[in-house]
Amino acid sequence: MLHICLRVTVASILGSILAPPLASADPSNLKLSFFTSDRSRIYQYSVKPFIDAVNNAGSGVLHVDVYFSGGISGDLGKQPQVVADGEADMAMIVPGRTADRFYDTSLLELPGVFRNAREASGIFAKLLSGGLLSGYEDFYVISAFVSGPESIHSRKPVQSLADLQGLTIRVNNPTEAEVLQRLGAIPVLLSINRTTEALSGGAIDGATFPPSMLSEFGVGRIATHHYMIGLGGAPVALLMNRKKFESLPDAAQLVIRTYSGEWANNLSIKHFAEVDHEVLQNLEADPLRTVIFPSGSDTKVLDGVFQDVVEQWGMTSDHNKQLLARVRADLSTMRAAE
Repeated sequence: MLHICLRVTVASILGSILAPPLASADPSNLKLSFFTSDRSRIYQYSVKPFIDAVNNAGSGVLHVDVYFSGGISGDLGKQPQVVADGEADMAMIVPGRTADRFYDTSLLELPGVFRNAREASGIFAKLLSGGLLSGYEDFYVISAFVSGPESIHSRKPVQSLADLQGLTIRVNNPTEAEVLQRLGAIPVLLSINRTTEALSGGAIDGATFPPSMLSEFGVGRIATHHYMIGLGGAPVALLMNRKKFESLPDAAQLVIRTYSGEWANNLSIKHFAEVDHEVLQNLEADPLRTVIFPSGSDTKVLDGVFQDVVEQWGMTSDHNKQLLARVRADLSTMRAAE
């Protein structure tokens, strides 16, 4: 009911804003850079709903065109700069791929802090709204969410932590790299769209993903051994150049605001949680795959490593210490309200 009322309100406001001179003007055309294809789940569940809603509600006011598979830039690590420089107006980014720019966001990658993607995503949104995360000053944040916990998917059998020794594992961000290095693996920071080639060619033995991403780019066809280690999630954000956003007519800004924030975040959280659950069930039912959850003794080791990585992050600076304390306080409040 809330969404229906919201759409009715937006429609009525747009009707009042679109006086004849503006209605007859050309719509604002925006470019969105997307690093891979329109078949990927992250596009289908996190970008396409926003694009469809904005282009529908903003008909005659604005229109967003998507440039797929590197049409503007295929380098995931360059997406923030592509938007900041104005080559594209919007782009989906993974902050962990440019950790030097979005350093504070590494807090959302820490293992063992959040119980699930909804908690992590709620904290992500809260920190952004409070202006507490560095690197986002040049951007209007359309959506921001954190994936479910990432685990290890390997070409080689992994039955325990001991089997990780010497394995070369693709990781999503420096935080995962630190955890896996402590566990004896050899981490390799690599974009998701380059992982399948590295796996099939033997350059790496495995990769970290949440279950929902396992079928992307054919990774699941190669990696048939799944060690459900439960690392931290991967923050993801859809950003827009802030100056471009502020230069748009009021009606165009209104449309974008309406389908940003909570509306967009909740869609991503819901869909990926459902897919994570479904994929994990299918993996466990497949006789050609092995799905291993850490034993009790390995879980104790993991808990110790996770806690140490978190505390080390907090001790890096007073800023980190304060930010971690803020997140823990917010989590306590969130959980008490459940």
